Amino acid sequence: MGNGPSRALRREGKIPAILYGPKTEPVKLTIDMIDLEPIFKSGAVAQKLLKLEIDGADGGRNVMIKEMQRHPVSHNLLHLDLYEVSMDQKIKVMVPVVTTGKSKGVELGGMLQIIRRELEVLCLPDQVPEHIVIDITDLDIGDSFHVEDLQLEGDVEVSAEVNFTILTILSTKAEELEEEEEEGEGEGEEEGGEGVETAEEPAGE
Repeated sequence: MGNGPSRALRREGKIPAILYGPKTEPVKLTIDMIDLEPIFKSGAVAQKLLKLEIDGADGGRNVMIKEMQRHPVSHNLLHLDLYEVSMDQKIKVMVPVVTTGKSKGVELGGMLQIIRRELEVLCLPDQVPEHIVIDITDLDIGDSFHVEDLQLEGDVEVSAEVNFTILTILSTKAEELEEEEEEGEGEGEEEGGEGVETAEEPAGE
């Protein structure tokens, strides 16, 4: 406990951690970095179900990494929060969004804008998807993909009160500027016409 002992642990190649959960009393742990390296190298750390074995305790525990604290400059790992899960109870996990295919709109010069790069899903601990894949092949300029368009495999759901947009295909900035200029010219002509009419009324009198 404390900054001094924590720094001493890290110099020895160990990381301070804490284990907790809905039915788990908080337990302070020390983890060898060498045990964590293969986990971090495999990617998608937050979505992985891990088996934790504690020296002096019977049996392993099913855990997930809840939070990682890193140094703001060196990005070295400083502390881990581990969350014990029950295999028969659904959990909420943030899962990254990835796209596949090349949309018709992008081929025509449009631009893909991903609004939500992660989605919170509700599922069992052993069914957490590594990614949520969205096929954008059929999306044209101006089209959007919403949360209700998702087709998730297994007993996985995205709990959302509104049908929010995940990604959209925008027109290019050049086209948008041209459209704005054309709209501005049209408005100017209409305003000018109204001005002529009001100016002619006194002359007519």
